[in-house]
Amino acid sequence: MENTLSKETLLELYRVMVRIRAFENEAIELAKANITRAAVHTYNGEEAIAVGVCAHLTNKDYITSTHRGHGHCIAKGADLRRMFAELMGRETGYCKGKGGSMHIADMATGNLGANGIVGGGIPMAMGAGLGQQVAHEPNLTVSFFGDGASNEGSFHEALNMASIWNLPVVFICENNKFGISTSTEKSMNIERISDRAKAYGIKGITVDGNDLVKVYQTFAEVKEEVLAGKGPVLLEMDTYRMSGHYFGDNENYRSREDVEKWKEKDPVLRCEQLLMNDYEVTEDELKAIEKEEEKTVLAASELAKQDPEPAVEDIMNDLYDPTFEEIEWKVFSKG
Repeated sequence: MENTLSKETLLELYRVMVRIRAFENEAIELAKANITRAAVHTYNGEEAIAVGVCAHLTNKDYITSTHRGHGHCIAKGADLRRMFAELMGRETGYCKGKGGSMHIADMATGNLGANGIVGGGIPMAMGAGLGQQVAHEPNLTVSFFGDGASNEGSFHEALNMASIWNLPVVFICENNKFGISTSTEKSMNIERISDRAKAYGIKGITVDGNDLVKVYQTFAEVKEEVLAGKGPVLLEMDTYRMSGHYFGDNENYRSREDVEKWKEKDPVLRCEQLLMNDYEVTEDELKAIEKEEEKTVLAASELAKQDPEPAVEDIMNDLYDPTFEEIEWKVFSKG
């Protein structure tokens, strides 16, 4: 696949990847200082997937995320201060400090939410895609999930229904080689997760998820096909998480040699090399972008630290939709 990205486009994609990396690094520092209020699962090493995919989405395109969802959230256009506030349990957070890192949702950008349940977002995406189809909307839904989730019943049920109904959904498996501490070599007897698409009569594709250009260009083609009514697609993104499963993970289930080998395939580093070698971008220009994003991220973190924690009297609010009784129920129709 020939690289057709302009210098401006690639630089902007690089900037978002660096922003995600800076956010995750700061999240780790906050966890070290015991400022975060729940488990923190970082996206380091997988940035090219969220960035390459979400660059093609609008606020009317939906995504569903995972417990490792900060990258998807940022790539979809989330506010960094509100994200940090949620991690810290502040009332200014996306869920008013009640959800934490694994439950950030942002309806304004089409983010239906991260999910602490493995595979929990997959059937949600199928339902969102059905809603788009019924409403005849020219948009699609993307479901991000990990290799472990592809072994869940929700994965198979959702792919089956999406296939039967020809829904505008792209299922993206971020295969980072480990479901918590269990390697894919021990949890499945297939070489490629994308091969599972055959069972449901849909297209399955495996892509180097650490190659930003391939992710970007492959998803562009897939989006066009899905919106043309050719059915859902299963995209397997081959990647690796550079950090542990969560902050504090002792990582005794994988070797240092394996981690170091994959660090050489770091998507941020690969993008930097591409920009310098093929686009004549200087190292100083890249460092300037990195410093700008780090400054922005740290400023958002500092602001969130000053925000108040939720009030005790607010604890029961937001459990139910206050407009529930005003909902108009209609007979289901695909016509």
